Amino acid sequence: MLVTTADLADKLKELDATLRNIETVLDLDKMRREKADLEEQAGAPDLWDDQAKAQQVTSRLSYVGGEINKVERLRARLDDAAVLLELAEAEDDAASLAEAGNEVVALTKSVEELEVRTLLSGEYDPREALVTIRSGAGGVDAADFAEMLLRMYLRWAERHGYSTDVYDTSYAEEAGLKSATFAIKSPYAYGTLSVEAGTHRLVRISPFDNQGRRQTSFAAVEVVPVVEQTDEIDIPDDDLRVDVYRSSGPGGQGVNTTDSAVRLTHIPTGIVVSCQNERSQLQNKATAMSVLKAKLLAVKRAEEQAKMDQLRGDVAGSWGDQMRSYVLHPYQMVKDLRTEYETGNPTAVFDGDIDGFIEAGIRWRKQNQLAAAA
Repeated sequence: MLVTTADLADKLKELDATLRNIETVLDLDKMRREKADLEEQAGAPDLWDDQAKAQQVTSRLSYVGGEINKVERLRARLDDAAVLLELAEAEDDAASLAEAGNEVVALTKSVEELEVRTLLSGEYDPREALVTIRSGAGGVDAADFAEMLLRMYLRWAERHGYSTDVYDTSYAEEAGLKSATFAIKSPYAYGTLSVEAGTHRLVRISPFDNQGRRQTSFAAVEVVPVVEQTDEIDIPDDDLRVDVYRSSGPGGQGVNTTDSAVRLTHIPTGIVVSCQNERSQLQNKATAMSVLKAKLLAVKRAEEQAKMDQLRGDVAGSWGDQMRSYVLHPYQMVKDLRTEYETGNPTAVFDGDIDGFIEAGIRWRKQNQLAAAA
């Protein structure tokens, strides 16, 4: 804990330097010019004649404005903390010094979170994310684990105010999910969540075992960027099989009683996607097609990366495999096996408190990228 005036002053100087670097990387002047241009477009009387474009403009305006406000608020808080520290020193006021210390701690966390955003510089990092969770080995426990992970990510998105859309859920027979696909609709959702891809492992006393034995189960998380109109993903009709079926679910009034759910199979790759969240078969097909294109884009990127790795002589295995372990028995621990980041509060993690893991993963990935390029 920083307790002396000199310690706090040094930390404020460090935070000021970090924030100035962030402001340079984000190019605030350019963002302000973009905001002004978007505001002009948003004020056009014919904006909503093209609803898709209107939503794109208003969504981007909201995001850019939010990013500018975030940096400007941090700058103002940093300046206020410096003034408060000067007053505390001049008046030898212990209460003001303690208040300044608490604010420096809070500012450190906020600046570090913003700094992580500047590390997202990949081609697809600014995109929204499509996430698919699949239960793996472990039977009903694995299906239950998959549902726990779905809730975890949806709660994480809710904590940040990100909108989500669950496109498809395939329920297991006894409990939990075989698989689920959902979208997180926020800029940089893909860059942020892409470090969550890989195999997740759960160790606990199985609630489904009448003998109370410990069970290890697995679930896979796949994260791909949402496809945009500029992406060249062409799918010939001959490469596609379309099946329609009745939506499934746990029951109740919301269960569809018509064959509106759509399953698309991409024959050359064997990729299968489904969508059943809309009442209209046409809407479900359009959504499923966008998901399929996103997965094909990910395959294309993986093939390109494999070629680059071969040229570079990179023979390292996929960093995503066995990436995190959630242990509920005989002790309480969630640990990332790549970054070594860990916490002793699994309950908070399953309730969506995963920012620490995500930030550690982004920093770890960036370090690996810099080391590979050296």
